[in-house]
Amino acid sequence: MTTSFSFRLIATDGGARRGEVSMPRGTVRTPAFMPVGTGGTVKAMYMDQVRGTGADIILGNTYHLMLRPGAERVARLGGLHELARWPWPILTDSGGFQVMSLSKLRKLTENGVTFRSHIDGAPYEMTPERSIEIQGLLDSDIQMQLDECTALPAKHSEIERAMELSLRWAERCKVAFGDQPGKAMFGIVQGGDDAGLRVRSAQALKVMDLKGYAVGGLAVGEPQPVMLDMLEITCPELPGDKPRYLMGVGTPDDILKSVARGIDMFDCVMPTRAGRHGLAYTRRGKVNLRNARHADDHRPLDEESDCPAARDYSRAYLHHLVRSQEALGAMLLTWNNLAYYQRLMQDIRDAIEAGQFADRAASITEGWARGDIPAL
Repeated sequence: MTTSFSFRLIATDGGARRGEVSMPRGTVRTPAFMPVGTGGTVKAMYMDQVRGTGADIILGNTYHLMLRPGAERVARLGGLHELARWPWPILTDSGGFQVMSLSKLRKLTENGVTFRSHIDGAPYEMTPERSIEIQGLLDSDIQMQLDECTALPAKHSEIERAMELSLRWAERCKVAFGDQPGKAMFGIVQGGDDAGLRVRSAQALKVMDLKGYAVGGLAVGEPQPVMLDMLEITCPELPGDKPRYLMGVGTPDDILKSVARGIDMFDCVMPTRAGRHGLAYTRRGKVNLRNARHADDHRPLDEESDCPAARDYSRAYLHHLVRSQEALGAMLLTWNNLAYYQRLMQDIRDAIEAGQFADRAASITEGWARGDIPAL
């Protein structure tokens, strides 16, 4: 078992990278998709089910966990791994995005941001140092710097101001994090949809010699081509021997196209949220189980899947569960979706190692384009 944090490249295929992030709590095979466990739980899933889908790492949210049950309480209870019964790696975000998007009456200064909880209106202050402190109390393995994420579209001057502030906060987070051999703090590239600002941000973070780098502030309102353009500009500016994480992305198509541009790690609420709302991801595309056409369909979602939720339950039954608002419907569809995402990531990893990523990506996309088989 390793006692340090490290990343190694195993293979490349064009811009796509196959690698491994090693930490004391386990190895993360990349490209990797991290299920989102916002409040210490991946919604509608048991942790052993999450692991069974193939997930090596999950994400926890600093903002939500600091509000309840509270970071100090989590620490007293043995840390997030012990509390949630997930002994493998956990990445925590900084809480910055949620502070900016959810909290009431927030006020941003050079020192940090003061805000009121969206739950009960209680006042809080989040500084770079406090964000790192909270993530330490949670005992996460990868911790993110506090940054300011600007929704797009936005004025150049506003994007530049937020990017520069995020760089200063990254320096403070680095100092607060200190030297933790088995853990890592990632910096976050900002700069909106401005190529020059993205390059400046990436270059400044690279000088800090962090253990990993994230690309933030994308998938926040801009079209997919803009996101991909920013990745093409940003990834070459980041160290080739460090992991690259695209925050909050995304759809299977987003993932395929971002892997092609050099991204190693992803997270998104999409597969779990979709499952709770009756939408299934399959190799034939998306299936909306709310539709009446599934009411008499005896077929499973995917007869070739190794996930019981996809293979062993009829679409008619899933449709019934969804329309009846039974909790089991959300559980089964979430299970299916996370299994699909992890199968996609394994296909991607295998294809990169075989030097066939472009062909495999095209084949996957063609499968979606053919669409779901009509109900019999």
